[in-house]
Amino acid sequence: MKKHLLLALLFITSSSFEIQKDSAYDTGEWFKFRIHYGLLSAGYATLELKESVRSNKKVFHAVGNGYTVGMFKFFFKVDDNYESYFDKLTGKPFQYVRKIDEGGYTKNQEGFFNQDLNKITVKDYKNKTEKSFNVSEDVQDIISTFYYLRNHPNVDKLKIGESIAVDMFFDDEITKFKLKFIGREDLETKFGTIPTMIFRPMVQTGRIFKEQESVTVWISDDENKLPVSIKASLAVGSLKADLDGFKGLKNSFTIKAKP
Repeated sequence: MKKHLLLALLFITSSSFEIQKDSAYDTGEWFKFRIHYGLLSAGYATLELKESVRSNKKVFHAVGNGYTVGMFKFFFKVDDNYESYFDKLTGKPFQYVRKIDEGGYTKNQEGFFNQDLNKITVKDYKNKTEKSFNVSEDVQDIISTFYYLRNHPNVDKLKIGESIAVDMFFDDEITKFKLKFIGREDLETKFGTIPTMIFRPMVQTGRIFKEQESVTVWISDDENKLPVSIKASLAVGSLKADLDGFKGLKNSFTIKAKP
């Protein structure tokens, strides 16, 4: 479950509003993360933004995949697929897909949002069930949350210690996902020195995470708001994910110094 939680944060790391013309992303964006314990690669996660049609209109279709590699897939195999279809103007989700296999723990679900009635219908193909839930007007799914936060109109205006909160539907309930701004830092990466903004998502303490602020996320301090690095302090050790490749960015990627 540790890898699952970090992958979920990767696909995330709303009030209703129209996306600004200087949006942080567009169709064709793709990036890849390397997940590792120290120097050992444990797995990879990719996220790609495509275009599709829902309710007779063109929408964004985000596809995220996470998987283990090498010896890690023998100890704890992960093969996850997350997808989201969301409105190009409002950022509101129409549908999500969650198909995961994590060490034998599997889920195969689709969620269908009714934006007029503020409801979601979840079809569980593994257990052959269908349930409906009432949701808030501004609810997001786990993938659309990530894009919503990148485009949030207040992200550049936050002062240290301030937060952005989002209603996120996950595991048949709404979670108040909260992202706290920590500050700025020039981060050394394989691509060079990248100016970043630092955030900490509030996570649930327990057997996985030591503290509520155990996860730190670095995003590029430019118009892309691209995740650059994620570090999770776990009950035993720590796990990191670093940007490994990217293409199709809508805006120029700011790198202060090449390696």
